[in-house]
Amino acid sequence: MKVKVLIADKLPEQYIQKLKDADLDVIYQPKLGENDLPEAAKDVDVIVVRSTVVNAKTIEDAKQLNLIVRAGAGVNNINIAAANKKGVYVSNCPGKNSIAVAELAIGLMISLDRRIPNNVMDFKKGVWNKGEYSKAEGLFGKTLAIVGYGAIGKEVAKRAQALGMNIYAKDISRIEGYGVKDFSEFDQILPIADIVTIHLPQTPETKNLFNDKMFGYMKKGAIFINTSRAGVVDEEALIRAVKEKGLKVGMDVFKDEPEAKSGPVSSKLQELENVYITHHIGASTEQAQNAVAEETVNIILGFIQSGFIAHWVNRAKAPETHYQLIVKHYDKPGVLASVLDVLKVGDINIEEVENTIFDGGMVACCTMKLKGPATSHMLELIRNNSNVISYSHVQV
Repeated sequence: MKVKVLIADKLPEQYIQKLKDADLDVIYQPKLGENDLPEAAKDVDVIVVRSTVVNAKTIEDAKQLNLIVRAGAGVNNINIAAANKKGVYVSNCPGKNSIAVAELAIGLMISLDRRIPNNVMDFKKGVWNKGEYSKAEGLFGKTLAIVGYGAIGKEVAKRAQALGMNIYAKDISRIEGYGVKDFSEFDQILPIADIVTIHLPQTPETKNLFNDKMFGYMKKGAIFINTSRAGVVDEEALIRAVKEKGLKVGMDVFKDEPEAKSGPVSSKLQELENVYITHHIGASTEQAQNAVAEETVNIILGFIQSGFIAHWVNRAKAPETHYQLIVKHYDKPGVLASVLDVLKVGDINIEEVENTIFDGGMVACCTMKLKGPATSHMLELIRNNSNVISYSHVQV
């Protein structure tokens, strides 16, 4: 039976054909919405989405679902908890759209400084206002704070360096790289930043990170850019900051963004001056979409052909303390089963296991990560197994 792949968002035709050429049953329905997906995904093995939401019902109702691929970086549109309960792999394509998003972030900075959209709209309306639009400050020498220094943040920094900006960055780990200074506290950098650009995933820790307190640190008239996730910003707090501090805002994401690809849109942000909103198109360049699609195909084919999951995001993190048992044994049927039976009697759970075969196929080495330690009696039983050559049991 062919593996069924449901693609629920746009993907370039040549990459759909690659999946078909690999003898997969490809169902291409790019206009599916969140509420359409449960019925469409009932009998598929793989789901591919970009912005379409994969909710708990979709995952629970899917009878043979094994893998969900987010054709992009973030996975906040996928119900990870539901996937974990059913043992469904979730994978993504990190870094493949970094340049495209960075280009948009820089474009928004320049647009806000030079008020390019306002220039164009006035011209279309027959209004000539050169005196007003000649008041731009320019970006050279301005202080830029990059919040989130992953793949996208680094690409923003490269382009900001070329513009002659003074760059600070903040991330989970220490910042390293020529021309970029690490900062630790928001209250130190935000008051001196002319531009703040956000490149963070949405997590419980980053939810509404930019709130009244954070906007309170920012200087009057500063530029604020968000091309990451809407939930990172408290939108009501942002609106207050625009009105009270004259912040200039460029965002590719916003609260209650329409799921549909076209149609009406309504937001309080529409009423504000110097707030530019793009249509969640940060990753939507042909270059980026091809790179993401290529990686999506590689993930699916790798999974089907070898069982390997590239960029597996819902794999459990290893506990801080666990035990490791390494057993070198003759590669015969039933040898590993006998070792596992010993551990089973002791009610010891194996968290991870890898069995590697030596060249020639006579001997293998099995590495097991254990939740608890094996007792001396268990180790004696393993040592006395005539097909066990040696073992090592350590806490790691």
